[in-house]
Amino acid sequence: MPQMSPIWWFSLMIMTIFMLMLINNLIYFNILNISIKKKETTTSKNNWKW
Repeated sequence: MPQMSPIWWFSLMIMTIFMLMLINNLIYFNILNISIKKKETTTSKNNWKW
């Protein structure tokens, strides 16, 4: 493995960091959307109370 070029290791590191950031963003926005939908449902239920 050490005979490989440093550019390959650098690209591998960048790809791993990029994938981690992407996964974190997807998880974060998924949780954010779920919480917003829950809030919308509760507010819509409260709006229809007489």
